[in-house]
Parts: sequence; structure tokens; C-alpha cells
Amino acid sequence: MFNDLSSVKKYLATRRSGKPRDMVLPGPDQSTLDQILELATRTPDHGKLFPWRLTIIHDRKAFAALLETAFVRANNDARRAQIDAIIAPAFMAPTLVALIFAPQSSAKIPVWEQQMSVGAVGMNLLHAAHAHGFVGSWITGWACYDPTVTKDFCIDDEKLAGFFYIGSPAQALEERPRPEPADIIRHWP
Repeated sequence: MFNDLSSVKKYLATRRSGKPRDMVLPGPDQSTLDQILELATRTPDHGKLFPWRLTIIHDRKAFAALLETAFVRANNDARRAQIDAIIAPAFMAPTLVALIFAPQSSAKIPVWEQQMSVGAVGMNLLHAAHAHGFVGSWITGWACYDPTVTKDFCIDDEKLAGFFYIGSPAQALEERPRPEPADIIRHWP
């Protein structure tokens, strides 16, 4: 069983994201989504800089149009089938949220620590979605790095940290390869 909520320990041992293409209704209502996003921001944040922003994407057709514009601008010979594949994620899952890295000027807190904080918000967002009985997925990909897309979501030196899809799983979740602890854990000295 994945995302076993019977205890924190069991949940962490069974946590699994879902595939956006396999997410269906129901998704969180606005009140539940507000709770999920609030929980996501309860994260380590050295200096209390809040170097992140969250954007709920309501108009999926407009988002698809943005993806199409960006893709065609970068690939002026794109075929319709390619464009359709590129915009398909705009319509996946009932809920879609963009996480934005919003670095803050600080003489004491380096950008690296702020980047880790936005990563922690992303992980907490998944945990909060799962804790509310939904499945979530954090997706980056070309759109997070495309200047046309980032211009629509970001200001100044902000960057897209990813898109978060939230819904109910239409398919059973499947395990993915995990590292062997002995292969990645070191001891010092």
C-alpha cells in the first residue's frame, strides 16, 4: 500500500507520487487546497526570507495556449502532433500549482540555502497533498526553463521550480527504483 497514512513512519516508508496523466477527480476543493499550500510553506527557511511563491493555475486552456506559444516559438517547424503532446499536461490532474523560486537579497543567507528551502516547500507540498488523501506529482521539464513560460510566471530573477499536479489516482501506484542505503550513505570520520 502506497501513501499509508496510519503513521508518519509508515507514510514516509510508502510515500509515492502519482503520474499526472493518471490523476482524476476529485481533487482538493479551494479550502483544502489552501490548507495544503499553507502546510507546504511550513518548511526550513534560514533567515525567514520566504524565497518561494505558489501560483494556482485555474485557466487550463490559457496555460495550454502559453505552452503552445512557447513551444512553437522555440520550434518553428513543430508539427501538430508534437504540439498536442506538449500541451497535454496542461489538462492533466484536477489541480495544478506552480512553485516559483523567488530568491531574496541577503548578506547572510546564500542563494544555495534559499534553493534548498524552495525544494523543501516542494516536498512538503507533496506530503500535504498525500496527507489530505490525494496523490501529487512534481514535474519540471522544458517549460520550467523556457523564457516565454517563465516570463508569464516569474518576475525579476525568479525561476520555476516545478509544476505540481494533485488529484485522485485512476491507476494503482507503482514503485520506482530506490537506491540501496549502503550505496549512498557515508560515515565520517
